[in-house]
Amino acid sequence: MAVTVTAPPAGSAQASASAYSGAQRKAALVVAALAFIMDLVDATILTIALPTIQRTMHASDTAVHWMAAGYTLAFALLLMTGGRLGDVFGYRRLFLAGVGGFMLSSLLAGLAPSPDTLVAARLFQGAAAAMMVPQVLSVVQLLYKAEERTAVSGMLGGLSMLATTLAPIVTGLLIKANLAGLSWRPIFLINVPVCLAALPLAAKYLPGGRSGRRLRVDVFGTILAILAVGLLVFPLIQGSALGWPAWAYAMVAAAAPVAGMFAWWQRRQAACGGSPLVVPALFGHRSFSLGLAVSLLVTATIGCFALTFTLLVQLGSGFSAIHAVLTALFMTAGMVPAAGALSKKAIPVMGRWSLTVGAAVMAAGIAAAAVIAAQAGPHLSTWTLAPALFVMGAGMGLVFVPLLPFILSNVHPDDAGSASGVANAVQQISGALGIAAVGEVFFSQLTGPASYGHAFATTAILQVALLAASAAITLFMPRKIAPSAYQQHF
Repeated sequence: MAVTVTAPPAGSAQASASAYSGAQRKAALVVAALAFIMDLVDATILTIALPTIQRTMHASDTAVHWMAAGYTLAFALLLMTGGRLGDVFGYRRLFLAGVGGFMLSSLLAGLAPSPDTLVAARLFQGAAAAMMVPQVLSVVQLLYKAEERTAVSGMLGGLSMLATTLAPIVTGLLIKANLAGLSWRPIFLINVPVCLAALPLAAKYLPGGRSGRRLRVDVFGTILAILAVGLLVFPLIQGSALGWPAWAYAMVAAAAPVAGMFAWWQRRQAACGGSPLVVPALFGHRSFSLGLAVSLLVTATIGCFALTFTLLVQLGSGFSAIHAVLTALFMTAGMVPAAGALSKKAIPVMGRWSLTVGAAVMAAGIAAAAVIAAQAGPHLSTWTLAPALFVMGAGMGLVFVPLLPFILSNVHPDDAGSASGVANAVQQISGALGIAAVGEVFFSQLTGPASYGHAFATTAILQVALLAASAAITLFMPRKIAPSAYQQHF
């Protein structure tokens, strides 16, 4: 059936969601979800593929490290910039540029003749994803009414959990199939037809709006933001791998004053009527500032858990990589109903209590997993961990479905890209912080093969503390996801 595309006034991000037909909104959401999933998949596929890539390409340990870390670094560095560029030049235009870049970088990665080329392709992939991903939240913000966004976020949350869980399994199957003798290369090449399909659909159905205000690119602010994030994220990635040399501590320390300079410059730009990269007024809304704090703590916890769980089951209990991923499916099984059915019924009624209860349920799941691991030692099994993982997944669903709608609930449509970039950047940085912090604690507790359960239980204390802090913060957030005065027309 043909879909009639109706558009808002050219160049405006403030057009009513009702200006778009239902079919167009669904088509646009499918395209946005495809891009969202591609990023999540490509951020996780190397978990399984790296040993094969290292063996077939004769890559050094440093090159292998940067094949994985390069994507994360480029993505984190450019997320805020990508979000604001959508406000300046138009969300559809940036989305198309990001998808096109992602396609070319995936092709380069799949055909890479050397480890250095693959590292460069992964950096290119991360940069392209940073242009593409922030536009997804902007599109949701523009196309859906305030009361509809929780259900949409629930769907995206369920898809994200499913994608990140299944991606390593599909990767392993593709490598094992050795299609046309290409070994690991199809894990990147598969993105090319997906992007080719997404490009014309995005051009037709995605809203082309941008901020209704006349905005310019904040060049100096962009440089400061990239420098501040780089000074923090680079040592978290590379410094931890090298045992934290002195330069890593120096870079982390330097990140604070650079971030302070960035904040000063953004306030100055706003006061002078300029175009700040991050709109300072966003942080005046409790839903935005406190929501980001909750996002930081919860995402850091998930980063902690992902690392320590992988080490526990693979090194401590001898699970294969595929076995570990299949075990983690129980988290997905817990998250899907919470992110699906509950998002339409319980969460709108619970409001901020969904975040509070979700953090508590996550903490209960982690604590239960820690007790099981400490008691079982190296004799863990999938079935003994399953109930705890299911509970943790349910808590994640209760948190992540309403969290983004809370964060963006008072964001003016003109600033949707900026807010989306900040929200995504906080998640990336906090995940890296969590992994770096807990890794040191975990390895300091290891005394032998039988001590992995104890190390996991020790780090679980830190994770429960982070979740307790996030639950406390939620008590000061607005009670409901309520649209502000200028969102009533959505």
